[in-house]
Amino acid sequence: MAFVESVLTRVPAPLRARLLRHRELVKFAVVGSLSFVFTMTVNYALKLTILTEHPVTALAIAVTIATILSYILNREWSFRTRGGRERPHEAALFFLISGVAVGLNSLPLYVSRYFLHLQVPEVSLVTQEVADFGFGIILGTLLGTVFRWWGFKKWVFPQADVRVRPLRSVTEPVADERAA
Repeated sequence: MAFVESVLTRVPAPLRARLLRHRELVKFAVVGSLSFVFTMTVNYALKLTILTEHPVTALAIAVTIATILSYILNREWSFRTRGGRERPHEAALFFLISGVAVGLNSLPLYVSRYFLHLQVPEVSLVTQEVADFGFGIILGTLLGTVFRWWGFKKWVFPQADVRVRPLRSVTEPVADERAA
C-alpha cells in the first residue's frame, strides 16, 4: 500500500472524501510545505552566515532554490495529470510565474525593512527578527503561494487529465497449470 493510501485510511471518512475531492490542492499544499521548510532553512542559513547585511537577498535566494525543488515536485506529483504545453514552454512559464512570486514573496519584507524601518538600530534585534519572520516568511509566503496556485492552474498546467499515467496494479501470481 502506498504511503498516501495508508495515511488516508486513518483519516475520518468525511474528511477523507474532501481530501480526495481536492487532492490536487492538498498535494500542492504538501509541496508548498516542504518548500516552505526548505526556504526557511536556506534563508536563515544565509542570513545568519554570509548575508547578514542583506536579508532580502537571502530570502530571494532561498525562495529561488526552493522554486526549483517545487517545479520538480509539482510537475511530477501535484499536477502530474495536468499539462497542455510542451515541457520547455511549461518550464518557462513555471519559472516566470515563480519569479513574479519571488518578488511578491520579498515585497512585504522589503516594506518592513526599508519603509517601516523595522531593523536594527531603529528597533531591537528581537523586534527585527519577529518582523522579518512575520512579513518575509509568513505574509510573503502567503502572497507568493496564492499567486502560484492561481498562475500554475491558469497558465502552466491549464488542461486537466492530459498526462494520464497508467495505474499501478498488483498482479496475482498465475497458478501453474501443470500443478493442477
